[in-house]
Amino acid sequence: MTDEYSAVKRGKLVLKGDKPKAKKRKHKNKDKSEDSKIDEDCVKHGNWWKVDKIEDVTGPISIEFGKNSYISALDNGLFTLGAPHNEGEGPSPEEIFTAFPAGDNKFALKSGYGKYVGVSKNCVVTGRSDAVGPMEQWEPVWQDGKTAILSSINKFMSVNPEDDSVVTNSTTAGEHEFCNIRSNRSREVKKVVVPEEEGDLAEVEVNYVKKFQKFQDKKLRVNESGVIELKRAKVDGNLHETLLDRRSKMKADRYCK
Repeated sequence: MTDEYSAVKRGKLVLKGDKPKAKKRKHKNKDKSEDSKIDEDCVKHGNWWKVDKIEDVTGPISIEFGKNSYISALDNGLFTLGAPHNEGEGPSPEEIFTAFPAGDNKFALKSGYGKYVGVSKNCVVTGRSDAVGPMEQWEPVWQDGKTAILSSINKFMSVNPEDDSVVTNSTTAGEHEFCNIRSNRSREVKKVVVPEEEGDLAEVEVNYVKKFQKFQDKKLRVNESGVIELKRAKVDGNLHETLLDRRSKMKADRYCK
């Protein structure tokens, strides 16, 4: 009965005649910090984010030239620059390709028509191959925040301003060759493993004691309470605080009382 009563949320007693005070907004700074982490460029492109490393050139991608305009596949095996999209829209189905790794720092592209994207001898980008050969390999180049795509004939992909066809005419990357490779895959956040946190919880505690202990006899002093408390702390998300408290009780290191 006592537990049920304590679980009831109780507010401050309001006396007759007292004016209710405005509630304070909590976590205001937290809300601002979370908003600042939003990738606005990604949102403006329908949640398609800029790729800036070769490891992310895989799966569904689109190639943007200009603002919100993407390379689009045609049914004759050629490519053109699609019409600009409104802000917040992603690429259309015909503007989405599937990327595959193709050797050191290179990738291959397959269009929605099931053909691989390559380059012809007259520098025109085509999508007519059933397999990946030397002409179907592309290399992304990133420098100073800009992106360009190098073909197998050492010329960069661009859009012909006269007819919006996709070509590879230039051996150097300039304004017409700059583009954005975009992906809508989930961005994986790699967890950094601290060396002291490798192993089971008992080993973790020993590692931290070894790292921070400071006493003359050099003998290891580890709390003998067992790992049940540590397991509970890990689940609750306060493992480091619990380790600090346990070390404090042993007076084992220079960071504890």
